[in-house]
Amino acid sequence: MSTEKGPDTEQKNAAAPRVWAVSGRRLLQSTSVVSGMTLLSRILGLIRDMVLARYFATSIVMDAFLVANRIPNMLRRFFAEGAFSQGFVPVMASYRERHSHAEAREFVDATAGTFAVVLFVVTLAGVLAAPILVAIVAPGFITGGGDFELATMMLRFTFPYLFFVSLTAFAGGILNTYGRFAATAFSPVLLNVALIAAVYWWAPRLEEPGMALAYAVFVAGILQLLLQLPFLMRIGALPRPRWQPAHEGVRRAMRLMLPAIFGSSVAQINVLIGGIIASMLGVGKISLLYYSDRLMEFPLGLFGIALATVTLPYLARQFANNAEDEFSATIDWSMKLVFLIAVPAAIGLTMLAEPLVATIFYGGNFSYDDVRMTALALRAFSVGLIGFSFVKILAPAFFARHDTKTPVRIGLIALAANFLISVALVWYLTDRAYEGNHAGLALATSVAAMLNAWMLYRGLRKDNIVRHSKGWARLALQALVANLVMIYALDQLSRPLEWWTGTATSLDRAGWLGVSIVAAAGIYLLVLHALGLRVANLGMRPH
Repeated sequence: MSTEKGPDTEQKNAAAPRVWAVSGRRLLQSTSVVSGMTLLSRILGLIRDMVLARYFATSIVMDAFLVANRIPNMLRRFFAEGAFSQGFVPVMASYRERHSHAEAREFVDATAGTFAVVLFVVTLAGVLAAPILVAIVAPGFITGGGDFELATMMLRFTFPYLFFVSLTAFAGGILNTYGRFAATAFSPVLLNVALIAAVYWWAPRLEEPGMALAYAVFVAGILQLLLQLPFLMRIGALPRPRWQPAHEGVRRAMRLMLPAIFGSSVAQINVLIGGIIASMLGVGKISLLYYSDRLMEFPLGLFGIALATVTLPYLARQFANNAEDEFSATIDWSMKLVFLIAVPAAIGLTMLAEPLVATIFYGGNFSYDDVRMTALALRAFSVGLIGFSFVKILAPAFFARHDTKTPVRIGLIALAANFLISVALVWYLTDRAYEGNHAGLALATSVAAMLNAWMLYRGLRKDNIVRHSKGWARLALQALVANLVMIYALDQLSRPLEWWTGTATSLDRAGWLGVSIVAAAGIYLLVLHALGLRVANLGMRPH
């Protein structure tokens, strides 16, 4: 970002206090909307996973579905949540700010047609190559007991989800640019509802109950796309697809998307590597990692992804308008919120790992040993929650400035570190016959996420993009004290695993877990308040 300031830039900076008051409120309001919808989705997601755990537990069927669903899900995050958001939104913001409405519509139509054709070709190739893909992402299945064939059958129905959900993300990118976040944030609810219905209604009627899950994913993809259409029509932005790969806007978006396919999705590649190794550790290891990862992603999705979704359009517009101070302060503000929320959330996941797993998953076919092994992986994953959260807000700072090379380079380093640490930890733990060897994969993923976040931050500091406001040292001290008091409170409220999986009823577990979470959060906030931290202190201010 250039540091030269002409008259227009100086005039904008002079009006910064008024702008901050407006943009800060809008950013908080939009984040609240996305967080609210995401909360609903995450709650239903937990209910979905609870149903899956009690019905399928850590069986071959569950492992096969997770492999079949992981492939399109990973590509979804590449195309939809990752590369497409980072490539399309900045260009769309530029068209809104610097071009006419007609030119913006032409760009949307060209992108819709071109993107749809590319997705269709990728989807068709994925369906045809299903056996090859399963062999790549789960080599341990090849010599397994029927899980390879089952995963292949499932993948033929789950892979088309990529097509529908990526177009849903495209529609969401348009809506987000116009400040409409609710519909896109609500769409994952449909997937959760479809999977829950599949377990209770569809699975008992099939010869192979697991196939109901694959069918549900396919149906949910269609419903998610259809949901976006009325909202696009309401703002007059329903695309009229045109095959125009040579369109300048499409080419600009593609130039940002191609490297971003990797750069913004390193976390997913890390999880994929973990899955490949886990498939060779025995039946159930993939499921154990999945359940623990889902619990870690609950706070990440509730706030980290919501904040990143809302922040990117603001950063893109600020860069398009050469608003350097606003750009820097938006990142600084986001980092403060992530710091205050992600750190205590990670501590909470670590200390409440067994209670969380027992309360949500224990019962039916999900056993005491499943609780213990899932909790091990959750503790390892919780370390990376901080890294994952910071990556979600730091990576968009590069993509909003059309810089995709730096995140790719950093991502490659993090990916290599994850692979090396994964192999080393699994070999070490397996060599010592440790039954929780899968936790080594979770820990490696967490270390890679922390490394990724640190290198992204260092790059922004080096380029003078992040210029921290005053008060960070005081904020860190306040958070440290509050976290220590919270740890003490959680320790006093802890109970042995035998209580959670033995004498306690479902209502007892839910009640005591609720008391622990509310008490920990309340004590944390009260201590912060007592130390002088106020919500007003977190407001975005010009430098």
